[in-house]
Amino acid sequence: MRKVLSSILLVLLSWTLAAQTDSLRLGYLVRGRVRDAGSGKALESVHVSAVGRHHATVTNADGEFVLKSDAPIGTVEFSFLGYRKRTQKATSAYMQVALQREALPLKEASIVTGEPADIVRAALEKADVTYCPEPELLECFYRETVQKRNRYTYVAEAVARIFKDEYGGRRDAAALEKSRLLVSQRKRDTLSVKTQGGPNMAITCDFLKKRELLFTEEEMALYNFSMEAPTYIGDRVQFVIKMEPSPYVQVDYALYHATLYIDRETLCFTRIETSLDMKDQAKAIRAILVSKPLGLRFFPKEASIILNYRTVGEKTRLEYFRSTIRFDCDWRKRLFKTHYTSINELVITDVYPTATPIPRKERFHSRDYLNDKALEFEDPDFWADYNIIEPSESLEHAIGRLRK
Repeated sequence: MRKVLSSILLVLLSWTLAAQTDSLRLGYLVRGRVRDAGSGKALESVHVSAVGRHHATVTNADGEFVLKSDAPIGTVEFSFLGYRKRTQKATSAYMQVALQREALPLKEASIVTGEPADIVRAALEKADVTYCPEPELLECFYRETVQKRNRYTYVAEAVARIFKDEYGGRRDAAALEKSRLLVSQRKRDTLSVKTQGGPNMAITCDFLKKRELLFTEEEMALYNFSMEAPTYIGDRVQFVIKMEPSPYVQVDYALYHATLYIDRETLCFTRIETSLDMKDQAKAIRAILVSKPLGLRFFPKEASIILNYRTVGEKTRLEYFRSTIRFDCDWRKRLFKTHYTSINELVITDVYPTATPIPRKERFHSRDYLNDKALEFEDPDFWADYNIIEPSESLEHAIGRLRK
């Protein structure tokens, strides 16, 4: 399989054009914040979309969002795991949105018969029909960040195109449109963390299309399946199925712990959460690490992926991707370890009317690094006209410091 997580290049980590730029300039926008109606807590990664249009985004760590469109936005839809979907009329004022938690009653209709693995197989058969039934060209916003302890040392962002070929096709590719790059210049930040693949990661780690990563019969035989309590995503009841590595099988690569959310009525995948099994550190390191400086010791703590999917009619589309790697490093003969967190996220913000394949010369390859490519697409007015994920307050402060 393996190298599906992006690989981390420790000097160094990783995890395994502009002809259409005018479509990125969006003159209508709404801003706001999404909170839990009960606790008032800000909700991160809520999916926010313009009803009747393709434009979408997600909330940041502070629950804030900015949604832009090329036409006036009438109604905004909010959808999040464990909460009821909400639609609200767009206003010119800063929107305050409260989502209600959904306490799912245990009704007779919610009792599920059958094996969880059989439900997963039925959902995969449905995905054969609904996921990527025809080629699509998608506009997306992509961000990479690295934190050393609690301080950001690296931020890179890009507006990109992703071409998703029909299921079974091999023309999937990503290309940059605009970008900006911020790197810490502090001399003591001697460890460089680079993420291989950039926006291409949402292609290489797409479990519904890359079935060999998790969903072939050979791979599924390595796991135990169990049914968890059902939940809501938006206003849809979801099967929640756990996949855990079987203790009775032995393979030479790290397996996953996975949680699958499958729409109870349509049997379409809504969300896939995976984390790399860390019990065997040697296997985990092989799955994550590309190379490191001599004398540096690498201790992985977490390697996880979240994929959100949305089904409209008979078509299922990827809408959000997030990968997280947490690890400790130290140099031999030093007493203390340093903790790092690398996060990459991508949100689909629009769909082009014509699915034009990305030319080979424009493609962002799986071995490329955004911080190597970003300067070719540098845009000093990056924030001016693009539909993006709002930076959180801590990230904005980090950007200010890095600029200085």
